[in-house]
Amino acid sequence: MSDYKGAALIINALPEANALLADKGYDADWFRDALTKRGIKVCIPSKANRKVPIPHDVMLYRKRHKIENMFGKLKDWRRVHTRYDRCAHTFMSAICIAAIIIFWINQ
Repeated sequence: MSDYKGAALIINALPEANALLADKGYDADWFRDALTKRGIKVCIPSKANRKVPIPHDVMLYRKRHKIENMFGKLKDWRRVHTRYDRCAHTFMSAICIAAIIIFWINQ
């Protein structure tokens, strides 16, 4: 299943944001339109098979690697990686604590 089909399930739950950075897997016209209607700037590169490529902000898209790096560092934490917590609130708390410590160590 492609990424944007999963995004269709959570699009109404997305918080307010200025921009959405996503990879080529989320390149769909309906998804771009839905984000634009909500006032979210879309920064998604076009898939290779798109007949007319849609331009995106290259400088903003380059910052996406920081998000990917953070997910990689969070997966080093066993509690977060294996999701021991059943309660979503407790799991989110574990993610926040891990993120704070990761930030503190990298300073």
